[in-house]
Amino acid sequence: MIDLEFVRSLIKSIEESDIHSIEIEQDGTRITLSKTPPGPTAGVAVAGHLAPAAILPPALEATPPSADSDPEATSSALIEIKSPMVGTFFRSPAPEAPAYVEVGSRVGLGDSLCIIEAMKLMNELECEVSGVIQEICVQNAEPVEYGQVLFRVSA
Repeated sequence: MIDLEFVRSLIKSIEESDIHSIEIEQDGTRITLSKTPPGPTAGVAVAGHLAPAAILPPALEATPPSADSDPEATSSALIEIKSPMVGTFFRSPAPEAPAYVEVGSRVGLGDSLCIIEAMKLMNELECEVSGVIQEICVQNAEPVEYGQVLFRVSA
């Protein structure tokens, strides 16, 4: 078990430094601390139940084509769906369950894309655009960083 004073000192140290996130494992307990700006309220799945919680900033960022870019690339501009937090990426709600989405899946607003586990909380990432999944950029059960591209979607 990790000492509460130790955790408090870590939080204070992170707040006072330029460190964005830290993950520590001690005696079988893993703690991930991350600085994040306040964001919109979303749902967090905890042990299979949905509870309201403040989740980080929106996970979507459009990738606008530049004027110098290739015309073929411009016509196929993709929207990148990025991780809103540090955690572990899971493609399905349970190990034996099918993945939420596959390459070629059509997605709409509010569709579940994946789960990001952070500090034993299962955070379901919902789609904020409509389109088709063109690329899944992360392997199942792989750690992800804040802002890392998870999916690319064509509108």
